[in-house]
Amino acid sequence: MLYGENSSVNEKLRNINDVLIEKYDIKYSTIVVFNGAEYVIKATNVDEKHWETLKNLHTEAIFKDSIATATTKYITIEKEGERLPYQKLEFARAKSAMFLPLYIDNVYIGYWIIESSQMHAFDSFDTAIIEVIKENIVSVLKTVIYQNTMENIVRVDKFTNLYSAEYLYGVGKHTIDKYTTSTVCMFKITNLEKINENYSRKTGDEIVTKVANLIKTSISSDYIFVRYMGPKFVIVFSGVEPEAVIEFLKDIKQSAENISVPFMPQKKTKNTKEIPVSPTLTFVLSTYYKGTGMEGVTKKLEGYIDSTEKTEITYI
Repeated sequence: MLYGENSSVNEKLRNINDVLIEKYDIKYSTIVVFNGAEYVIKATNVDEKHWETLKNLHTEAIFKDSIATATTKYITIEKEGERLPYQKLEFARAKSAMFLPLYIDNVYIGYWIIESSQMHAFDSFDTAIIEVIKENIVSVLKTVIYQNTMENIVRVDKFTNLYSAEYLYGVGKHTIDKYTTSTVCMFKITNLEKINENYSRKTGDEIVTKVANLIKTSISSDYIFVRYMGPKFVIVFSGVEPEAVIEFLKDIKQSAENISVPFMPQKKTKNTKEIPVSPTLTFVLSTYYKGTGMEGVTKKLEGYIDSTEKTEITYI
């Protein structure tokens, strides 16, 4: 059973827990993580009535030294009728336990506890195996912390109402990774800086808004469209090959470059006329493979689009 938000990360934690229980004949296993506000059970096979106790093991005196020194704590009863110090509601459920604090880059982030209904169950347990499993748990938790960070810093651009680039690396990636490959397209309004300088920032903002709205209404809602940074935008065509989008992008480019925003100079005379201002766009595409780093693809596209003088559609 899994607790908290649904995600591939939580699935991995559950799988690690299940493998441990089945392969090594562990009676109970629980992974608890501090999310910055409270302790949350990420995976366990213990009955729900014991969750409150399991979420608060960090407050138990017997485990405080273990957390402070980042060392494993092994406890067991010595005779029937005794109970482990942290047990509140039951005597018989667990008769021995191994408590393992979890750290990422020397920062304490929670703990993992395995329990047995037998006394001295872990006396001869292979600690090397335990350490490997613990490192796997920590590795997965690093991923969830990264994802949560990305999701929490996602912004919405006020001119286009698009998500910021961070959306690609958190929430968006869950959708993208449903497919083996996808096409990532970055485009840049290459003359935006000149429009801002030669006309006005307001004119530039109007260009950005109109281009974004045109593309939003032209692409499927299944695709992800974000304002990457300044004049750069990214479209991810999830599950689509580059060859399938090039002709579509040619039409988009032509339509976008036909956009015209009227600009009226501040100094007017009776013969002053509005000046039509239009954008110029450059597109570059690449393939994203499921499970790889999306940020690596976007950095490659950004490097190309910032260095080229071409105003065409390129696949790299």
